[in-house]
Amino acid sequence: MTEPAKQGKAIYDRIVLKLSGEALAGPQGYGIDPDRADVIAHKIKDIYDLGVQIAVVVGAGNLWRGSIGVKRGMAQSTADHMGLIATVMNGLALQDALERHGVTTRVQTAVSMNAVAEPYIRLRAIRHLEKGRVVVIAGGTGNPYFTTDTAAALRAAEINADIVIKATKVDGVYTADPNKDASAVRYTHLDYDHVLRERLQVMDMTAFTLCQENNMPILVLNFWAEDALRRAVLGDSAVGTLINAEGAPAGTPREG
Repeated sequence: MTEPAKQGKAIYDRIVLKLSGEALAGPQGYGIDPDRADVIAHKIKDIYDLGVQIAVVVGAGNLWRGSIGVKRGMAQSTADHMGLIATVMNGLALQDALERHGVTTRVQTAVSMNAVAEPYIRLRAIRHLEKGRVVVIAGGTGNPYFTTDTAAALRAAEINADIVIKATKVDGVYTADPNKDASAVRYTHLDYDHVLRERLQVMDMTAFTLCQENNMPILVLNFWAEDALRRAVLGDSAVGTLINAEGAPAGTPREG
């Protein structure tokens, strides 16, 4: 483990954590599993207690995939809007789990649902973060045709986050699919150009380009590995794959 991790000082002040909807699904692969929500909340609280400001962008794949509707002849806009609404359900489940862990949480949505969640307002989200609240950002960008990866990249730029952490089931970006190629090697650091040149699957192209244009680092990690998220925010370069302009490790720990 690197020196920052030993010191116990987070190297990021503010992060956007991108969670897939599947993260909330149970063993059956769909729906919302309260036990999984509780595990996620515990991991988020672990880094919240380090003083990190956390915004969470959540997907909806556990409840609805727009591609399924489109294949059945549904209009893309209708299918995508159904997915955006589903992200709010996931956001509320995550809020409940976090509140049960003693973490004050606000759900904001780009799709207006005033009875259940706040509208997404950039300055209000920043204010919540500054007051020590976790902000769960749902509703994607509010528009069809854009993924929740793109929403994570956009919101990270808007709220001046230090990094987008993409939570997955694999421990980083590899030279090839590690499930199919035993010789595949995990990258520890990459620059944006290398990702584009090798066509590595990190995010969809719109989301990735948005991060590149705003010089927003991306960290891909295995969210379910023990202490992986905590180690990452403490600066352990052995965790995941970091993509930034330099293709270099994250900076030194902040003071305090």
